[in-house]
Amino acid sequence: MAKEIAIGKRAKISQAQQNMLLAVLGASVVLGAAISLILHFIQQISFNTEVIMSEEEAIAKYSDVIKNAGVCEAPKGNVYSREELDRCDPDNIAVSQIPDTLRYNILNNVAANQGLNAVPRGTGSDCINPDTDKNYTYKDFELMRKNANNDSAKLAKINQLTELCSALRVIPDALPAFENPEALLASLNKLSIDSGLGEPEALSSNGSGGPTSIPGLYYMSFNLSMEGNTGAVANALKYMERSIREINMGRASIEWKNDGTISLNTQAEAYYTESSTISESTKTITAEDEE
Repeated sequence: MAKEIAIGKRAKISQAQQNMLLAVLGASVVLGAAISLILHFIQQISFNTEVIMSEEEAIAKYSDVIKNAGVCEAPKGNVYSREELDRCDPDNIAVSQIPDTLRYNILNNVAANQGLNAVPRGTGSDCINPDTDKNYTYKDFELMRKNANNDSAKLAKINQLTELCSALRVIPDALPAFENPEALLASLNKLSIDSGLGEPEALSSNGSGGPTSIPGLYYMSFNLSMEGNTGAVANALKYMERSIREINMGRASIEWKNDGTISLNTQAEAYYTESSTISESTKTITAEDEE
């Protein structure tokens, strides 16, 4: 009888141990699942946070570009709202509404610069304001646009006149944003003709060029040959010296001829600058980056 009681007790203890083991295993499974879910949620929160932060950074950078360029009026907050962008119309923003921006500095300072406006234009009287008897300035064009009352024909004529006569054209003429040997040679040919010498004996690009010691500045070389009396050749050189575009003659040879004329052969350089652009980058965010 005692033996049967002992066996029963051992069976109950064994059953309790099994139940305890099953409970521990069950708790371990639940704990493991909970930890796994917590880690998953942490990863999701971290990933979503990274996405939101990157989105906010992109919005802030786009807003800075729009604000600094003067495309729209400055936002009321740190970034533009959708409503502010929807209301923005660059064509109907007065320069006074966008102070200290790139557009303001170009249109209010550079375009109105008297030195740039004083540069002679080949169009002559076409660029003279009859009201002031002086060259048109950007402020003249802005006033003309206001008085046009959205007349498309008048606005088209004003835009054409702006492109032709604005002082802003002086800058790309003096230092183009790309290599343009054809335009350079055509300009030199015209200068030679305007000086009274006539067309040069020879004028060609020699195909060499490259960067200078100044970052962003490049040079291109050309060959020039002129022939005529001393005064005519000197006058042609004077015209080129007075050109708005920098001409650097590095090497030259002069030959005096029996008929009193001279022959000038030179290798020279002109310059252009690297074009400026706004680069747009793409950032890819994946959940694996957060692991």
